[in-house]
Amino acid sequence: MEGFLKPSDTLNKSRKNRVIAVEAIVATGALVGLNQLWYADYPRSDFHFINDNAEWLQVDKAGHFYSSYHLGRLSAEMLEWSGASQKDQLIYGAGIGFAFLTAVEALDGFSSEWGASTGDIIANAAGTALYVSQELMWKEQRITPKFSFHTTQYAQFRPNVLGSSLAEQILKDYNGQTYWLSVNLHSFSKGSKIPKWLNLAIGYGADGMITGNRENNGLFLTPKTERSRRFYLSLDVDLTKIDTKSHFLKTIFSVLNTLKIPAPTIEYSRLEGFRGHLSYF
Repeated sequence: MEGFLKPSDTLNKSRKNRVIAVEAIVATGALVGLNQLWYADYPRSDFHFINDNAEWLQVDKAGHFYSSYHLGRLSAEMLEWSGASQKDQLIYGAGIGFAFLTAVEALDGFSSEWGASTGDIIANAAGTALYVSQELMWKEQRITPKFSFHTTQYAQFRPNVLGSSLAEQILKDYNGQTYWLSVNLHSFSKGSKIPKWLNLAIGYGADGMITGNRENNGLFLTPKTERSRRFYLSLDVDLTKIDTKSHFLKTIFSVLNTLKIPAPTIEYSRLEGFRGHLSYF
């Protein structure tokens, strides 16, 4: 296993072909499955755009940014494993996140229920740009988007939109989602005694959202709620900076580094001011 996971020092065409084949199969399967599970029950339409930039207090846009970054990062790391050049990693690897999510926007654009969103496309491009720009400037990822989630009271009142199961709520209940920019402190202070794995994380989320773009106006039997943006400051760990010679652990750490660890957190919102959490996720 260790030998298999070790990145190749030079281009291994067999590995590269396998990476390309796996990514093509997974992406195609995901799009076909998404089309059947998400769009098939709604009528088609001519391709069109919508302006949904004001919906969900932009938490959904943060999700697009996060997804594009990590899809591109993981794809680039797979190409690195094959021994592909940095140029190929950045163009073909990092670009796959943007390409895949753009294909999803195309499905939205041909659905009468939704529409392609310029805001989503911009967020997708920004996520890809964050990964590529750091590789070009620093040859390392000093700022990493991360995700955390907690269940909320709102899904029970509108489960068809916010999710009827935990798995659905993680994807759909924007009230419980928090997106972070996790900054590695040692990378910005080379030679310091700051642990290489220690990060400072700035988070964004929102609360009180039953619908996408309006206050609860009596359409749903819910407690009276007011939408509010939530901002967070917390500590985090960059798992990829933990020293280990095990390529198995490096692979596990790379995947888990998409998530923010529970940690003491300061929260601020317009409605409640500052609050402290001994552990927030």
